[in-house]
Amino acid sequence: MGNLFRSEEMTLCQLFLQSEAAYACVSELGELGLVQFRDLNPDVNAFQRKFVNEVRRCDEMERKLRYLEKEIKKDGIPMLDTGENPEAPQPREMIDLEATFEKLENELREVNQNAEALKRNFLELTELKHILRKTQVFFDEAEHGYCYPTYCSSSQMADPSREEEQVTLLGEEGLRAGGQALKLGFVAGVILRERIPAFERMLWRACRGNVFLRQAEIESPLEDPSNGDNVFKSVFIIFFQGDQLKTRVKKICEGFRATLYPCPEAPADRREMAMGVMTRLEDLNTVLGQTQDHRHRVLVAAAKNIKNWFVKVRKIKAIYHTLNLFNLDVTQKCLIAECWVPVLDLETIQLALRRGTERSGSSVPPILNRMESFEDPPTYNRTNKFTYGFQVLIDAYGVATYREVNPAPYTVITFPFLFAVMFGDLGHGLIMTAFAAWMVLREKPLAAKKSDSEIWNIFFGGRYVILLMGLYSMYTGFIYNDVFSKSLNIFGSYWSVNYNMSTITSNKDLQLNPSTKDYYQHPYPIGVDPVWQVADNKIIFLNAYKMKISIIIGVFQMLFGVCLSLWNFM
Repeated sequence: MGNLFRSEEMTLCQLFLQSEAAYACVSELGELGLVQFRDLNPDVNAFQRKFVNEVRRCDEMERKLRYLEKEIKKDGIPMLDTGENPEAPQPREMIDLEATFEKLENELREVNQNAEALKRNFLELTELKHILRKTQVFFDEAEHGYCYPTYCSSSQMADPSREEEQVTLLGEEGLRAGGQALKLGFVAGVILRERIPAFERMLWRACRGNVFLRQAEIESPLEDPSNGDNVFKSVFIIFFQGDQLKTRVKKICEGFRATLYPCPEAPADRREMAMGVMTRLEDLNTVLGQTQDHRHRVLVAAAKNIKNWFVKVRKIKAIYHTLNLFNLDVTQKCLIAECWVPVLDLETIQLALRRGTERSGSSVPPILNRMESFEDPPTYNRTNKFTYGFQVLIDAYGVATYREVNPAPYTVITFPFLFAVMFGDLGHGLIMTAFAAWMVLREKPLAAKKSDSEIWNIFFGGRYVILLMGLYSMYTGFIYNDVFSKSLNIFGSYWSVNYNMSTITSNKDLQLNPSTKDYYQHPYPIGVDPVWQVADNKIIFLNAYKMKISIIIGVFQMLFGVCLSLWNFM
């Protein structure tokens, strides 16, 4: 009974472990969660401790697991979580885990690199397909009289609707020669659609109007292989005269990150290239599908075990972090630790140490000695799933010192009741009770989900607090006769209105007199009479009533807290 109202009695112990058995013994103690170790190497840097290499190996395994988890979430594959608590692997099993994670990471990275290369190749072929299709339309228009693809004058190429594009491509000498057609070079490529206006202006200014640009949008979005985003692009073809303009045009295309592709001049060559591109695209689609299937199989296999792997690696890491707190004896064969343990659990801890020794195969049993200490022991309050939420609530305001009276058991009653006195609504209390009861009845499957939502974890951790708050609110709401801010007329009001119509119409405010026949001389059986629902001062009266009751009970609670402080002092 004393342990319920005060923190557990603690003792400082010295623990001697054989090096071979230390890992297994600490693992067993960690599963109990009853031991707090002291750091015996406070002056040693974290990077100079004995087991720092093992901790780094655990960090590397965690990194690989996070990479696998990210890829699994990217594909939307559910990760199996059975809610099991696997044991910490033996040190020799770390090598197998590292090899497994290394193999999975390398295989997945290789698959991703191959898939990215295939997607990049697929994108290039898709862009080339659109270039061949769009440029064929441009050249067909030229053959039907718009302009000529390879031999034309600027007046035939220029768009009449744009004055600046009507400048000659042939120059003054070409005009003096009677406008003889000259052979024009061209480049074709693909550029992001939003860069087209700036790209066109730059071409016009850098080449002084001596180029001709045609562009057409690609209707369907293309997938960027580097990040998987959909991008919209446009096909362009630029006609120019001379090598100098060609070099300048290519530099501008490079600056705007446009991709240039070879485009044959002859229609037959373009058709032949288009057929080859379509064949290669079909082959690439097949290979891409096989690559994605292989990636999916690898991730599905990893998703079945990744939760357990995370638990195992974190347990290994926690064990080695704890072992770094220990000291080595002069023979380098024994580890020495100091720890605080509850006195009532000394036998349980001894059994755990014995199990760890047997599991490690060591022949030397561990030695646990109680020590005298003048330090203040840590405060340990034993809780269960019901009292845990209330203890966390108390600890949020401050942890009591060692062996002080623990106010959490009293808070189980006072906190929900004080809330209900101020809240006091039967309808809203019923909603709170139903929500909390759902969490309590389904606590095992809900706890197994291990949600990362901080708000949900607060609600779920305080489910029993919410349950009591809801039950007490239903009780006080019934006393206040308040259901969603409305009154219930269960027993009938014990007041009656006996005024006639002339009295009501001639008086603005009327009161009911309890000394007359307006009152039946008997109080309402329980709670507040429903006649208050029609009173003008209903809100003022009920709110003031709740507030005053809360203040009175709150004062008594504070006096009780003072008595607990006096008890601690005595």
